[in-house]
Amino acid sequence: MTRRYVHPLILASMLGTAALSAACGAGDAKAKERPASAPTIDIAPQAAIEQPIARFIRATGTLMAEEQADVAAETAGRVVSAPVERGTPVSQGAELVRLLSTETDAQLKEAEANAAQLEARLGLTPGSGFDANAVPEVQNAKAGWDLAQAEFARIKSLLDQRVVSQSEYDQRRTQAEAARQQYDAAKNGAAQQYQMLQAARARVALARKAVADTVVRAPFNGAVAQRLVSVGDYVTRGTKVAVVVRVNPLRVQLTVPEQFISAVNIGQPVSFEVDAYAGRQFQGTIKFVSPALQADQRALTIEATVPNPNGVLKPGLFATARIEQPAKTPGVLVPAAAVQIASGTSRVYVVNGDHVEERIVTTGETVGDRIEITKGLKAGERVATKNVAQLADGTKIS
Repeated sequence: MTRRYVHPLILASMLGTAALSAACGAGDAKAKERPASAPTIDIAPQAAIEQPIARFIRATGTLMAEEQADVAAETAGRVVSAPVERGTPVSQGAELVRLLSTETDAQLKEAEANAAQLEARLGLTPGSGFDANAVPEVQNAKAGWDLAQAEFARIKSLLDQRVVSQSEYDQRRTQAEAARQQYDAAKNGAAQQYQMLQAARARVALARKAVADTVVRAPFNGAVAQRLVSVGDYVTRGTKVAVVVRVNPLRVQLTVPEQFISAVNIGQPVSFEVDAYAGRQFQGTIKFVSPALQADQRALTIEATVPNPNGVLKPGLFATARIEQPAKTPGVLVPAAAVQIASGTSRVYVVNGDHVEERIVTTGETVGDRIEITKGLKAGERVATKNVAQLADGTKIS
C-alpha cells in the first residue's frame, strides 16, 4: 500500500480551519436558541376622570303633522275646477276645489231683490237705522191723526160755547180716535215689515254663504296631502274633497318608559335623529304629556313640537330621541379612542406596570369626545388611547 506524505504545516492549517468552522457553527446554534426581546407599543395612556354629566332618556316615536284637516264641501254641486295636486303648498284661504255656482248665484240675486223691495217700502237708505215715524205710511197716518186732534179740539171749544150740538162733538171725537188707531196700526205694520226685512237680509247672508261655499278653501297654511275629487265629479254637502296638513311646525310623538315619567315635563328640550338624515340632529320642545300611561305598554306618551321651516322633515318618519334629565350626576369618563367594541362587547386596556390589562366594560352617555364607563373601571386608572387595535391582554408597552 502506498502512503501519502502530508507536510506538517498544511496539516496544521487544515485542523485550524476545521476547528474554526466548528466554533462558528456552535455560535450560530446558540444565537438561534436565545429568545428575541418582544417589541413595545406606544399607547399614549390617559387617566379616567370623574365629572358630573347630563343624563338622557332615550325614546322612540313618529313624526306627525301639527294639524290635519279633512276638508269637505259645504254645499252640493259639480266640480268645475281643482287647481291643486298632492304635495301642493297652500296658504290659508287658497282655493282647493270650485263648484258650479249658477244656481246659488240666482238664489243670491233673488234674496237681494226681496230685501231691497222691503228697504224701499220702509224708506231705508244704506247705513240708516230704522225709525217707524220715518216710514211714509206712518207719516200719512200721523198727519191724519194730528188733523183729527185739531178738529176735535176746535169742536170741543165750540161745544163749550153751545155753538155745535153734542152729536157733532161725538162724531169728531170718534174720528180722532179712529185716526189714532190708524196711526198705531201704521207703526205696527212698519215694525212688522222691518222684521220681514231682517228675515230677508238673513236669506241674503245665507245665499252669499252658499255662493262662497262653492269654492272650497284651505283652512290654514300647509300642504295638500290628498285631493279626492276631480273635475266633473258631483259632490254633496259633507263630501270630503281634500286633506290638508300643516308641516311647520311638526309634532314628534314619543313613548317614554314608566320609570322615567317623573323626569319628563312640559318645556323640556328634545333632540332626535331620523334615518333619512343620518347623523343630523333636530331639536324640539315638549308641549304635551299624557295624563295616563298606555296600559298595554306601561309607557307614557309625550309630544314635542319641532320647527320645520324648510320642510325637510316629513310626517311619518321614525325618530330616535333623547330627553335631557334635569339633574346632573357624576360619571367616569375616558376618551372615545380608548374604547374598543367588538361583537357588541366594549373593552378598554388598563396600564398595569410595563404591560396592559384587558377590561370588559359597560358604557353609558357620550359627552363630547369622551364616553362614560358605568362598570369595569375606576376614576384615576390609566387607559390606552393609541394603537388600541394592536393590544391584547398582557401586551408590553412603552
